[in-house]
Amino acid sequence: MLRHISKSLLLLGISVALLCGLYPAILWAIGHTFFPFQANGSIVNGPDGKPVGSLHVAQPFTKDEYFQPRPSAASYDASASASSSLAPSNYALRDRVAKALGPIVRYAGGPKKGQLVGLDVESWFQADQYQGNPHIVAQWAEAHNSIAQSWVTGDATHGQYVDTWTKQHPDVVAQWVKDNPATPQPKASDLAVVFFEHFSKENPGRFPSAVTHQSPGGKTTTSLEPVKEGTDIQSTFFEMWRQEHAEVSLENVPADMVTASGSGLDPDITLVNARFQLDRVAAKWAKDMQRDEALVRKDIERILVEKSWAPMGGLFGEKLVNVLQVNLELQNRFGSPAS
Repeated sequence: MLRHISKSLLLLGISVALLCGLYPAILWAIGHTFFPFQANGSIVNGPDGKPVGSLHVAQPFTKDEYFQPRPSAASYDASASASSSLAPSNYALRDRVAKALGPIVRYAGGPKKGQLVGLDVESWFQADQYQGNPHIVAQWAEAHNSIAQSWVTGDATHGQYVDTWTKQHPDVVAQWVKDNPATPQPKASDLAVVFFEHFSKENPGRFPSAVTHQSPGGKTTTSLEPVKEGTDIQSTFFEMWRQEHAEVSLENVPADMVTASGSGLDPDITLVNARFQLDRVAAKWAKDMQRDEALVRKDIERILVEKSWAPMGGLFGEKLVNVLQVNLELQNRFGSPAS
């Protein structure tokens, strides 16, 4: 009995030493000797020499001068890799895709072929009529309670804006509490629908959005104000506009532009996606540098071609570009974006 136990313990000890000690040590030595960049997480530095991220993990880029990665259900948090798991029937998925499409989709035919639909979405929104009824914003909030609540909770300034509104409309809030006795002390998100209903009546053809003002001294301040145009309107109400203009033919967009990856951290986008964003990126850099847009566009397109790659050396799959790598190259060539 003891002999069998001792042999088992010896075998266990040898296995632990080989598989948990020697084998990882050999791989670590090979990796750091022959592949030091990859072994240390493929971390890249910015123009100032400081680390800015890993080539294997997506991160958000909000400035128009940069290419943008795929949407992320994990909010680009590497410690919370996840997919959205939203079914095609879930309106939250449709809403997210519609918000991405609104500012970028173009007409596929007719007299406006190639033009962005965003301006027409704004004109339709300003008329404040949906399916023959007034108050588009109120109808949007009533039809999609959870989306309206997400607007309130998605940004601290939105919640503060609704809190200010509640103080200015105590009678409305009191009536809501009377109709909902189970919630005697409602939070801002609880009042999302009633807020938008009254906002829509008080500000027809308007939506609360961030507006930046600059004082004579050069100081900038940003606050929420009723607006009648802008990307917030184009994105939020594109879905409703589309329902009333179902017969209009629109251009297709790259699938990876509006769909999240399984991990939510995909660092690459297709070359087709990058070229779809090229006009926006080139126009903004040209404006910042006061250069000819066509020449800037050629420079950036050359960068995309140089940095593109395909799986297995191009044997299969679409060509891809690494978003962080391309954006760093833009910064190296053109400098930092205008603030």
